[in-house]
Amino acid sequence: MIIESIDSKRIKEIIHNSNPAGFPVHDTHRPACVFLLLFNRPDPHILAIQKSDTEGYPWRNQAALPGGHIENSDAGPVATAFRELEEELNIGKDQIDFIGSLGHFQTLTRPRDIEAFVGFWSGKGPIRVDSNEIARVLEIPLTTLIKTHQVKDFHLSMPDIRELEYPFKDIIIWGATARILYHFIELIYPLIVGRDNSGPQVGSRC
Repeated sequence: MIIESIDSKRIKEIIHNSNPAGFPVHDTHRPACVFLLLFNRPDPHILAIQKSDTEGYPWRNQAALPGGHIENSDAGPVATAFRELEEELNIGKDQIDFIGSLGHFQTLTRPRDIEAFVGFWSGKGPIRVDSNEIARVLEIPLTTLIKTHQVKDFHLSMPDIRELEYPFKDIIIWGATARILYHFIELIYPLIVGRDNSGPQVGSRC
C-alpha cells in the first residue's frame, strides 16, 4: 500500500465542508491547541513528537501532536497553535499552508479541551527541540496509520477508547491524539481507495 502524494486542494475542501468535533459538555476543561501537520517526504507523512522521559511529567513518553495551552496573551486558538509550533519545533508560520480546524477533542485525565488544526508543512527546517520537553520528533507515514485503521476495522465504527491505538515503531499512539488521527483519517477516507485496487491513493501531488 503506497500513498504517493497529498491532494491539498481536495483535503482543504473536505475539512472546510466537514462538521468539526464539538466543544466539551462541561466548561471545566483547560483549552489547548495542536497542529496536525502533513508533509511529503516524498510520500505523505504526519509530523508528531514524543514527550520527554521526565519523572512526574503527566505526559511522559507519550506520542502527541505539537501544541500547548492557550495563554492570555494569545490572540486566539490559531495564534496559540502557531506560537507553540515555533516554540516546540522552530517551525514558523511562513512554512505552513494553513487548512482549518478539525474541531475539539477532550482528554480523559487532567481535563483538556484540544482544538486540532490541520496544515501542510513545507518540510524545510531545521527543526530544533527542547530536550527537556520533547524526546524526539516523529515523522509518521500516513500509509502506516491508514493500514492500522483498515486492519483494525476502524472505518465507520468508532472503537472503544481502550482499543483505539495506532502503533508506530516502538510507541503506541493513543488517547486524544489517536482520536484526532481517527477523525482525520475518516474525513479523508473517500480519497484513500485507489481507482485500480492496487492500494490506497490520496490524489495527485500538491
